[in-house]
Amino acid sequence: MARAVPPGGNWRDIPPDIPSERLAQIRISFAAGEGSRSTYYGRLHPDRPAYTIGTYYNRPGNGCFLHYDAAGGQHRTLSHREAARLQSFPDSFSFSGPQRAVCQQIGNAVPPLLAYQVALALGEPGTMVDVFSGAGGLSLGFEWAGWRSTAAVDIDRHAVATFNANVQAVAFEGDLQDGATQDRVVDAGRRTTGRLALVGGPPCQGFSTGGKRRSSDDVRNGLHASYAALLARLRPDVFLFENVLGLLSMDGGRFLSRIVQGFHTVGYEVVVWRLNAADYGVPQRRERVILVGVPEGTDVPAPPRPWTNPTPGRLFPLPLVPGVAEALDDLPPLQAGQDGSALPYRGGPESDFQKFARGAIAPYQYVSGESKQHDSSERSSIVQCVPATARALYGT
Repeated sequence: MARAVPPGGNWRDIPPDIPSERLAQIRISFAAGEGSRSTYYGRLHPDRPAYTIGTYYNRPGNGCFLHYDAAGGQHRTLSHREAARLQSFPDSFSFSGPQRAVCQQIGNAVPPLLAYQVALALGEPGTMVDVFSGAGGLSLGFEWAGWRSTAAVDIDRHAVATFNANVQAVAFEGDLQDGATQDRVVDAGRRTTGRLALVGGPPCQGFSTGGKRRSSDDVRNGLHASYAALLARLRPDVFLFENVLGLLSMDGGRFLSRIVQGFHTVGYEVVVWRLNAADYGVPQRRERVILVGVPEGTDVPAPPRPWTNPTPGRLFPLPLVPGVAEALDDLPPLQAGQDGSALPYRGGPESDFQKFARGAIAPYQYVSGESKQHDSSERSSIVQCVPATARALYGT
């Protein structure tokens, strides 16, 4: 199947004489007008950003996850190392647990580079509490911007282990719907001084348009109430609630209105941002809904300015976001199923994104373009928004 699919291709390129019950079902549903399934069995195009990296990136039939280098014989799905890099995790970030747990941690994460630029938009950093923290992509980006993690909680023990090994050792296993878990989070938040942020994104499967069934009755969709309850107790200076794009359309938008009203009820002004990671230097088309709230009477922040462009030929004078080849082509070739995380690089980094992924330049240098000369005053001005505390982390 993989050999039949060219870069940018999908299931339509697979000959019908290759036996597959799943392919037969896809062809039937397509013929019935039930959707194109255009990413299924897809191969990444070297010059374009990836599609959304989901939790099943090790399955070719669940999205566009085949390696872009067909000519080089890479007839396989993405490795963990490659998927994590397309999510903008640095190569030094290590994941704990068995293969399925790692796939879930990477696919469910907020891209740290996107989180970093969102954190900059929230103003002067302070301390933060991260709920539904997962592997720590959101917290890592905030820490790059100068925020300090004081507590994090997730129900997945493997994700907690990953967080503690890579961000700060403040994460613990717990269910936010449990009173003892909420008490522990509140106690940690109240021991801090200065600005406090509450951040997190509840499990998104109940909201996602990629699921077989979406319903406001899904038990996972009640977690926003637990978040609001914690918000009322913790009273942070700012909060961030991140989720998938499907949250906008669920129940015709009424479900989102209920969530926002719950935050209003406990005294917060709320703005809704719709952001695409590919607009912020992440080599992946990943649209997300981000609710940002501040206490009533406080000025709400504006979203970060896009500085990359995922589509050639658009009128905006922005550089193209890295394609998957530019993001990954310094990584070694692999056999199907091979991990490869310990294998050496092919050579030196040849792009700013590769330099960032390998730790050769800091996140703010990649975002601002400070590692090389740029004529765009708008892009170079981004670095001026980086708090001094964040710049001090990198000795500048």
